[in-house]
Amino acid sequence: MSFLSIFGANANTTEEDKFWLWFQKHSNEIFHFQQDRENVFNKLSTALAKINSDLTFEFGPVLDSGQREFVISAGGIKSAFPSVESLFDAAPQMPDWTITKFRPRRMPLSDLTFANVTVKAQDVYFNLYPDGNKLGAVLFFDDFNEDQYSIYGNIGYLLLDESLGEYDVETKLGFIEFHNKSSNYFKGARPLALLAEEVDAFYAKQPRVVR
Repeated sequence: MSFLSIFGANANTTEEDKFWLWFQKHSNEIFHFQQDRENVFNKLSTALAKINSDLTFEFGPVLDSGQREFVISAGGIKSAFPSVESLFDAAPQMPDWTITKFRPRRMPLSDLTFANVTVKAQDVYFNLYPDGNKLGAVLFFDDFNEDQYSIYGNIGYLLLDESLGEYDVETKLGFIEFHNKSSNYFKGARPLALLAEEVDAFYAKQPRVVR
């Protein structure tokens, strides 16, 4: 008896396939994650880590169609982008779910709280600068200070993901900095809600986008 005849097609099952088989088995529990959020999130994180420890996720609201959005994210880590792509490509059709790769653009932008710091999206401004064939971005916050750089960094990157989408943040922006509105660079800054429009306009004029 050959080895393959014992294990059959399962011998070629990928980690991505195993994830979606698990996801389908627990679909109802995951769909209603609010009922046991911590447990569901821990299970999802563990299952994703078997593919790539940098993978993360988020949920959208239940849509008018009755489906819920499940977003596969690289957590802003570009080296994990191929894992996002491969997991997305392996996703089966599921009646209760719409699967999205990379955090998408969201409008209106969300107010965010991280480590007891709350930032209203409407209070965040930006400026763009040339950075090779990309754009450098500076975000300006009312109460930013260097002692809380990591906190504002987390908030800033989440706001950028909402503004541009995770993929465009990593492929279209060069340097990213965070400043207080008292910064000398604040002059001419615009509300963050206009960022996507300006970035899209810049790349629309380019002969090609460097990935």
